[in-house]
Amino acid sequence: MAETEIQKKTELIFIPAPGTGHLTSALEFAQLLIKRNNNLSITVLCIKFPFTPFSDSYIKSVLASQPHIQLIDLPEVEPPPQEELLKSVEYYILNFMESLVPHVKATIHNILSSSYPNSDSKPVVGLVIDFFCVSFIDVGNEVGIPSYLFMTSNVGFLSLMLSHLKRQIEDVFNDSDSELLIPGFSNLVPLSALPDACFSKHGGYVAYYKLAKRFRDTKGIIVNTFSELEQHAIDALLSDGQTPPIYAVGPLIGLKGPPSPNLDQAQHDSILKWLDEQPPTTVVFLCFGSMGSFGPSQTREIAVGLKLSGVKFLWAMRSQPTTGNNAEEALPEGFLEWMEVEGKGMLCEWAPQVEVLAHKAIGGFVSHCGWNSILESLWLGVPILTWPIYAEQQLNAFRMVKEWGLAMELKLDYRRGSDLVTAEEIEKGLRQLMDKDNLVCKKVQEMKELARKAVLSGGSSFISVGKLIDNMIGRN
Repeated sequence: MAETEIQKKTELIFIPAPGTGHLTSALEFAQLLIKRNNNLSITVLCIKFPFTPFSDSYIKSVLASQPHIQLIDLPEVEPPPQEELLKSVEYYILNFMESLVPHVKATIHNILSSSYPNSDSKPVVGLVIDFFCVSFIDVGNEVGIPSYLFMTSNVGFLSLMLSHLKRQIEDVFNDSDSELLIPGFSNLVPLSALPDACFSKHGGYVAYYKLAKRFRDTKGIIVNTFSELEQHAIDALLSDGQTPPIYAVGPLIGLKGPPSPNLDQAQHDSILKWLDEQPPTTVVFLCFGSMGSFGPSQTREIAVGLKLSGVKFLWAMRSQPTTGNNAEEALPEGFLEWMEVEGKGMLCEWAPQVEVLAHKAIGGFVSHCGWNSILESLWLGVPILTWPIYAEQQLNAFRMVKEWGLAMELKLDYRRGSDLVTAEEIEKGLRQLMDKDNLVCKKVQEMKELARKAVLSGGSSFISVGKLIDNMIGRN
C-alpha cells in the first residue's frame, strides 16, 4: 500500500442525538476513532433540543481538548407541538429530526465546499448518525457520502427494532399477541419486556417502524457493546443476509460522566467523602437515570424497604419534573433522622455515577437498566438489581436476568404510574444483591474481565474498530 494512501487525511461527520444517554457513548466513540487514526478528523453537528438544554455545554466540555474534532451548531428549529410529546416521545423526536433535514443538508454542503477545493482537502468518508437521525441518510446519499448507524443501545434492541419489518406499519403490538421469537434471543420474549412504544397507537410504534426501515440503508451498524456479551445476537442478525456489517466497538464508557446543573463541587465532594468513610462493598447505590423520579407512594416504599434491609445506601433521589416537589417531602416521618443518627445512608439529587460505581464502598446498584448504566456496572464489576422504567429498559433487564444471568431481578416489567414495588419486595431484593456468595456476583466479575480485554490491543472491540476504520477509508 502506498505511503500517500496510508497518510491520506479523511473526515467524518457525526450527528448524535442530544439526549444525555445518546451523547455519552457517541462522544466517547468520536474520541476513540481519533486516537486510533490520527489522519481522521471529525466534525460534530450539535443539535439544540428543547428538553436537553445542557447538551451543548456537555459536548463542548468533553471535546474541548480535541484539536481533531470541530463542532458546528445547527440552527434552532421550532419543535413539534407539546401535545405530540404526550402522545409519543419517539414520534416527537423523529419529527423533530426530520425538521432539521434542510439545515443538515446546508451544513454538509458548506463543509464540502470549504474542504474539497483546498490542496490539503479532507474528503468526507462517512456520516455517523444516531439511530433517531435516519432522515439524514438521504442527505448523505445526495452528495455521495455513506451513512453508518450508531446504536447507543445494544444488539438485542437492534434485533427487536428490525423485527418490526416482519409486521405491518399499522400492526401495533397488543395484549393478545403471544411471546415473541426475536433473532439472537435464547428465550421467547414476553410482551411485558417490550418498550411502551411498541404498544403506542399514537405514533411510538410507527416511529420504531420508520426508524427500523432505514437501518439497512446504511453501510454499517456501530453498536456500543462487545462480542463476548452479544456475539450470539450479532450472528443471528447477520444470518439474514440483509443486515449491514455490525461493528461491536464497546464498552464505550464516559468515565467523567455528563455534567449536571444540580451538582456543584461541594456536593460532589461530600458524596465521595461519605463513601470514603464506608467499609468496602457495603453500600448500595440507587440511581434511576435522567428521568428516574417516583411519586410519593413509591418513594415511601423505597425508604421503608431500605430501612428494613439494614443496608447502607447512597440514593440519587430526583424531584418530579412535573410537580417540582422536593422528593424528600415524600419520605416517611423520622426517616431522615434515622438515616443520619444510624449513619445508614446519604441522599442526593444527582450523583457522579461512574465515580460512585468505581468506589470501593459500592457493593450493589439498583438501576433502571439504561444501557450505559449496564455497561458501566459490568466494566466496574458491580452487580445490578433491576428496576426498568422507560424506553428499552425492560428488554435490557430481561436479557440481563433471563438471558445472561448478570443481574438480579427486582422487577422486569415495571411501568411507572401503574405499578407499585412494595417495601417487602425491595428489602428482599437488596438482601440478595448484597449477598456476595451469589452466583450473579461471580458472573459479573468474569464479565468485567472480558469487557476490559475487549478494548485492549488485540481484543474483539479493538479489532472491530480497526475493521470499521478500514471500511470507512476504503482500505478493504
